[in-house]
Amino acid sequence: MKKFGFVRVGSIVNKLVLADPINNAVELAKMIKEANDNGVAVVSTPQLALSGYTCGDLFFQEKLLNDSINGLKIVLDETKDLDIISIIGMPLRIDNGLFNVAVVIQKGNILGIVPKTNIVNYTEEARWFSNSSKLVSDEVLLLGQIVSISPTIIFRDIDNKNITFAIEIAEDLEDANPISTVHAANGANIIFNLASSNEIVGRSKYRDELVKNHSIKTVSAYVYTSSGIGESSSDLVFSGDAMIYEDGHKLAQNKKFDFNSNLIFADVDVDKLTNLRMRNNNYTVNASMNLYEVIEVEVSDTKNFNREYKEYPFVPKNDEERAERCEEIFRIQAAGLARRLTQLNYPKCVLGISGGLDSTLAFLVVAEAYKMLGLDNKDIIGVTMPGFGTTGRTYNNACSFVKAYGATLKEVSIKDAAIQHMKDIGLDENDRSVAYENLQARERTQILMDIGNMMNGFVIGTGDLSELALGWCTYNGDHMSMYSVNGAIPKTLVRYLVDYVADNSEEDKKKVLKDILDTPISPELLPPDKAGNILQQTESSIGPYVLHDFFLYHFLKYGASPKKIYFLAQETFKGKFDNETLKKWLKVFVKRFFTQQFKRNCVPDGVKVGTIGLSPRGDLRMPSDASYSIWLKEVEELD
Repeated sequence: MKKFGFVRVGSIVNKLVLADPINNAVELAKMIKEANDNGVAVVSTPQLALSGYTCGDLFFQEKLLNDSINGLKIVLDETKDLDIISIIGMPLRIDNGLFNVAVVIQKGNILGIVPKTNIVNYTEEARWFSNSSKLVSDEVLLLGQIVSISPTIIFRDIDNKNITFAIEIAEDLEDANPISTVHAANGANIIFNLASSNEIVGRSKYRDELVKNHSIKTVSAYVYTSSGIGESSSDLVFSGDAMIYEDGHKLAQNKKFDFNSNLIFADVDVDKLTNLRMRNNNYTVNASMNLYEVIEVEVSDTKNFNREYKEYPFVPKNDEERAERCEEIFRIQAAGLARRLTQLNYPKCVLGISGGLDSTLAFLVVAEAYKMLGLDNKDIIGVTMPGFGTTGRTYNNACSFVKAYGATLKEVSIKDAAIQHMKDIGLDENDRSVAYENLQARERTQILMDIGNMMNGFVIGTGDLSELALGWCTYNGDHMSMYSVNGAIPKTLVRYLVDYVADNSEEDKKKVLKDILDTPISPELLPPDKAGNILQQTESSIGPYVLHDFFLYHFLKYGASPKKIYFLAQETFKGKFDNETLKKWLKVFVKRFFTQQFKRNCVPDGVKVGTIGLSPRGDLRMPSDASYSIWLKEVEELD
């Protein structure tokens, strides 16, 4: 998985015997072996996992401190044949002070030691431990090994330089300027936190939000491991909370209040994190790097993959979250249009209504904008323009839909004009080429623009993000408008937005919207079959939109290579699309995305709703003449 930028990280909450380092060492060694068997490359324990966090004045006892070192030796000996890197929390006496440290070990070697920086001043922790600023030495002799000790150590894989991790301990995270922020600024993209957070009402949610938001702030994977229920309950209870976040996305969470040891792990995408940071100049290496020691390590690889990706990356899985997202997007679209209408002194809105999903969503957005502004729907001009490929189903739905919303319906057939135009330019009437299709799209756009001129109207574009990505639009036809409300909405999301409105509509509107949702996607530019059904279906020509939206998301969001996109698609669509099908449509995506940039470079204004957009003004600066050969070659070389 390392070649795709994935590294498996884990968290162990050990079954703790308080103040018994030897017993705890045996248990930790067992759990580290389990983690190794599960392909975990780097695993962390809680703060002071060998001794326990709530030992109190027992931290002054020679026996406890010596047995903590003896316990570390047990773990080293028991794991010396394993590839896994383990981060062990323990107390360690150095320079006449006692320090709360994380010891990083692998194959019997101690790789480095990281001391806690912020000692809690609202409990008695400062009674026992010194903070890292009290260190005099930068090396320590431990179990016969001379080892670097510093809060500013970054561990970096010798093979994939993007795999870099650093450590902070407990309250280091809650400082006004957490040291992990500095770690991240200096290149660490995985942060391990060894913690001991007790449970009180609301604390669990606070921790979760803290870790989530910090992983966003640092653009990192954050592995948080807190002490378990074996700690003392004289005054506090500890739950053993553990979680793994990646840039705000939770990858794993354990079961709290478990009296047994437990392990969680997840595959972190360090290449993705590196790409995100590259786009953010805050994460360029800065002058503080000279304070850091970089320790080269061998991070192990794993052959299997333990992570799920969404088939519909633009669409939330959860019904409630999806409904909230749809409402938010719908409002953003409508607000953007409403603002433009106020700028133009409230012109009528003119748009083509085909009975398909895109024009339906555009109309719904216009209607919502009118509602925001208190305008009359009769000034929405819905124009149906039947042509050679129009079916009775889409025609009737278009008409019924406009009438249901009290808008003004206009019908202008394009057949005679298209036939005359074919005669004028010398195109055979039996021709079914691109010219035959595109002249119809351009005729429709001309009609809309001219009606707009006649009625003091403003032409609303209906094309979506997926069509722009693939160039599946007619240049100076449906490609053009005066404002594009759907230009940032991927095709796979359009359906859910229309469905959301349908579910919250009166019965007459809901009925026609549901039938539109059930209609095959088509531009209807070729004649229907003998039974009057849609013959030209878009996805049979350019491929399934579910794949193209998946490709687009990973290509633009993280700059993923074709090889990685293919791998993720294999894992995500296993059993639904075979490898040859994935390669076929990935080739189409690469070719069309590059060759159709000239269309995207001159699209009209339109509202942005998500992190991925194609506007040449704010989202994608790309030359129209860029070669796609290196991307296509990588696809062709895929197994």
